[in-house]
Amino acid sequence: MLIALAAMFLQQTFASVGKVLPAVIAPLVITELHADPAWVGVYFGLSAAASLFAQMGCGSFIVRYGALRMSQVSLVLLGAGMAVAVEGRLFGFGASAIVGGGGAAISTPASSQLLGRVAPPRLAPLVFSIKQTAVPAGVLICGFLGPAMAGALGWRGAMLATAAACLAGAVMLQPLRTRFDDDRVPSRHFRLSDFPATIASVVTTRELRALAFACFAFNGVQSVFIAYFVTYLVALGYELAAAGFLFSVMVAVAMPCRVLWGWLGSFYLAPRLVMAGLALGMAVSVAVTGLFSAAWSMAAIGLVGAVLSATAVSWHGILLSETARLAPAGRVGAVTGGVLSFGQIGAFAGPLAFSLLLYLTGGYGAGWAVCAIPAVWVGISLLRPRASAQRTE
Repeated sequence: MLIALAAMFLQQTFASVGKVLPAVIAPLVITELHADPAWVGVYFGLSAAASLFAQMGCGSFIVRYGALRMSQVSLVLLGAGMAVAVEGRLFGFGASAIVGGGGAAISTPASSQLLGRVAPPRLAPLVFSIKQTAVPAGVLICGFLGPAMAGALGWRGAMLATAAACLAGAVMLQPLRTRFDDDRVPSRHFRLSDFPATIASVVTTRELRALAFACFAFNGVQSVFIAYFVTYLVALGYELAAAGFLFSVMVAVAMPCRVLWGWLGSFYLAPRLVMAGLALGMAVSVAVTGLFSAAWSMAAIGLVGAVLSATAVSWHGILLSETARLAPAGRVGAVTGGVLSFGQIGAFAGPLAFSLLLYLTGGYGAGWAVCAIPAVWVGISLLRPRASAQRTE
């Protein structure tokens, strides 16, 4: 279990760095290309759309080739997407979002399939949460090193260096392939019917459907936070290096919080209650984020951002462990992909809606406020079924 956890932590860290770097260096790209900041949301919207299809259809590939092999494929595709972005025109960024976003999306279903096999059920929320700390770890690394790499190598050099790191990560996993892909089924083939079957496996089960809607709201807030927070701080007057540093410090909060929420969900509270608290916490903090101005101190902005990070960037482990618990045997990867596909719809809709509101209003406040609405709804809905179930019993 510990070897599997370390391997999946490694691949998710590389995937996280590759996914977040475009957001961290976006101000440099915008300046060089004289682009509108709203294009950042379009880039991440395309990435989310590609992720949606990848996660809906990856289940058969995970069963056929193995979770570890598909983890390697994920990193290779992400690296290729990063590399093609250096073309620097609309085609390059579009291809980068689609290839890289689709590739990175496979990493979580693959890791869930592997850890679902080896993690004891009672410890699953904690194990999945520890693995998912790789995501804020990657964001932290990217926030610290991204601006420095871009300053030394240019934004194109930073993208190429990250692409090389993703490929190196795929190579590092190779020695473990035989050990962890012994459950693969070579006779399994991909079919177009996998797409509706994956969605049906989620929406026809009440508890999985609730997780899917939670994933939609949570991923929408997280995607907007990652895509726009650094650009937002730069718009408020921060230097890029200072904005990247503050962003990294805030995201660092998510690392211990992910473990904390998993620990609570394993030993003290029902995972549903933990997720309800996270939903309401991110709703409040993201709404307050829209009130920032140049008059706010760095400490005040950092405090609100830390709460947002502790909620919107910290929910993954406990939601994924619940998904793995509810999935049929041998279908953890496919069902996880189905739940996460709803998250990708949120990741697609969130940045695009934010971009539209930014374009229409010329300010960031409306976009942050709208992000809070789905999170409030999910927080309340996660509490209501619990009360209903108790009355029925």
